Amino acid sequence: IVILFAIIGGNYKLLLNYFNDKQEEKMIQEFYQDDLSNEKTEQENIENETENAQAENKKSNYVAVLKINKINLVRGLVDESSYLNNVKYNVQIIKGSNMPDVVGGNLILAAHSGNARISYFRNLNKLEIGDEATVDYKDKTYTYKVVNIYDVDKNGKVEIKRNLSKTTLTLITCRHNTEKQIVMILELV
Repeated sequence: IVILFAIIGGNYKLLLNYFNDKQEEKMIQEFYQDDLSNEKTEQENIENETENAQAENKKSNYVAVLKINKINLVRGLVDESSYLNNVKYNVQIIKGSNMPDVVGGNLILAAHSGNARISYFRNLNKLEIGDEATVDYKDKTYTYKVVNIYDVDKNGKVEIKRNLSKTTLTLITCRHNTEKQIVMILELV
């Protein structure tokens, strides 16, 4: 009986992770479908208003999608004011960040590293100078290149060393088994 429960428990986690992955894929697809639906004509929007209002509650609240191909990361980003904008649930947009369309701005993202389900930046340490990341935001893809990588003490504060005249993306996570955090500065290409 103990072995049976162990097998069921192990498979339950696998099954739960599978369904969570499928839900994430669905929400990212909805994000892109929402972008396409913004291109509908006004008449189409009027005709579908009731249908869209009912479906709105079921749609993702993603405002952007982060993609880093080198580490196989595709993750939706929620609005900064959402309770889901927290490293406990997602890749977090840090308060005070600018979205990619702000010239000279800095989008600052943080996520867990490690082995947990929510460790979205678990492979961030594999990135090197010159590697790329993209952020899809408001029907446009913003491409960034890594220009600086450095560690800081893990104390709740991070000094961001970047060129203020450039539009940047900053990625922050913990370095495995240390009291340090990795900070990556990427500049808009």
